[in-house]
Amino acid sequence: MDRTGVAHVLDQIAALLELKSENPFRVRAFRNAARTVAAWPGSLEQGLADGSLAATRGIGPAILEIVTELVTTNRSQVYEELREQVPAGLHEMLSISGLGVSKVRRIHEHLGIESLADLEAAARDGRLAEVPGFGPKSSENVLRGLAFLRRAGTARLLHHALREAEELRQALAGVTGVLAAIVAGEARRCVELVRDLVVVLVTDTTPAETFSRLAQIPGLDEFAGQDERRAILRFAGGETAQVVVTTPANLGAVLVQATGSRGHVSRLAAHAATRGFTLQGAALWRGSIFVPTPDEATLYRALGLPEIPPELREGQDELALAAVGLPPLVRGEDLRGFLHCHTSFSDGTSSVEELASACQTAGYTYVGITDHSSSDAYAGGMMAEDLERQWAEVDRVNARLSGIQVLKGIEVDILPDGRLDYGDELLGRFDFVIASLHDDAGLDEARMTQRVLRAMDDPHMTIWGHPTGRLLLSREPYPLDLDVIFARAAERGIALEVNADPHRLDLDWRLLGRARAAGAMISIGADAHNVSGLGNMAYGVSMARKAALGPEAILNTRPLEEFLAFAQARRGA
Repeated sequence: MDRTGVAHVLDQIAALLELKSENPFRVRAFRNAARTVAAWPGSLEQGLADGSLAATRGIGPAILEIVTELVTTNRSQVYEELREQVPAGLHEMLSISGLGVSKVRRIHEHLGIESLADLEAAARDGRLAEVPGFGPKSSENVLRGLAFLRRAGTARLLHHALREAEELRQALAGVTGVLAAIVAGEARRCVELVRDLVVVLVTDTTPAETFSRLAQIPGLDEFAGQDERRAILRFAGGETAQVVVTTPANLGAVLVQATGSRGHVSRLAAHAATRGFTLQGAALWRGSIFVPTPDEATLYRALGLPEIPPELREGQDELALAAVGLPPLVRGEDLRGFLHCHTSFSDGTSSVEELASACQTAGYTYVGITDHSSSDAYAGGMMAEDLERQWAEVDRVNARLSGIQVLKGIEVDILPDGRLDYGDELLGRFDFVIASLHDDAGLDEARMTQRVLRAMDDPHMTIWGHPTGRLLLSREPYPLDLDVIFARAAERGIALEVNADPHRLDLDWRLLGRARAAGAMISIGADAHNVSGLGNMAYGVSMARKAALGPEAILNTRPLEEFLAFAQARRGA
């Protein structure tokens, strides 16, 4: 990493420390070091080798170690640990022009906002303007800053994309002559990183007439036709989207093509040819005869296939699966247990009872509270006395509420040597245990793998939480031999989590098939830090569906008694 990159990381460390309200002298030290490194006259490698960087004022031993790590490995464990400790959304807010650390912290303190989507909502509905030091003008500046971020980025996190796509769909549905507007593309397939928004419009007019009306939409900055039925819209705020126009008779074929993926459409076209059809130009033909496809089910049925859910259309083995009969995919309503949530006892903002009541309203029959263990001091990790207070609170809530059971769980750290945080006696008192990695401890793949394997030998471990540690658009997965770990999880009876936080979505859906082939059970955990985190579960379900998983593959589709039996199975062995 060159000096510009190193200076940027040092500056980011300073910002993260300030967001955590760390010692201001330490914050200032990193900021000064960032300026020093940015202005360094020669190469950092040479400065490290000859000792001149170490002799420079403001580059103390701790900062020198971070600089050395960045120069030699392109990574910083300190930086990655801080990224783990601070909600990703707060860090993202710092990219908005005019929002410094103090303002971001004020927004978080007054509104509890931890994501760009929530910040945008607050700016639009007036809540942000009521925060001390803000006002209507500040809200407008924030919205402009968010629009700039969208223009600058090539990919959106799924939850951001779905929100933008739905807002666009609603706006386009109101255009005269539009009978229906349907979100398509990567957002409809629930791809975790969405690059392009696509909306299909069903109209009762010609494409030319529809496009002339679209060109008059308020806020539209640019309109560019691609061909007779497709156009690109660019709005004044910077958002872009592709619009595809179709008649009702051809909706099925157009929607399949607009949803993609390219691999799926290509394979579907090849399959159509084997049955005497041509799928070309977003229409289905039999020889020279046009075949109406008013919906997707009609198209697939004509080709001798059941309708393939959008989540599966990734050009992998979905056609082969469909040919022999698609299994039922897991749905949100199949989940009985709400797992992986944090309360105000650690780094969450909702109480035990607030989460339990919200889960009951959402239709869950049990909720597993899993605050952080003691080694996660940065996240308010709980000491033994904290656990006693929380367990007493859980007992009170269980006595007050009917129809839902609150379980005493924990998210413990997998320590660098592979032990689980807390001793056997304390771990044995939990209903279930999620064990997670929160750093790579500077270990290579072999040692990281052994770290996880040793953790899995602990009979108290029920679920491996956010297994690879990835943060989408922020951090790569930890180095791990996953096939070896999947086999150990299956052997030990440990579930592998699909962490439904949209910044994680970990395990990657592409890995879930390998995990299931090895015999491992999967769980879906929200990683919720407040009541609004209940909505995360939908993203986890989408990832499981992309991997073609049915309810039988998901641990928390099981009733309470079976879930507890799974957790207790190894302890009694």
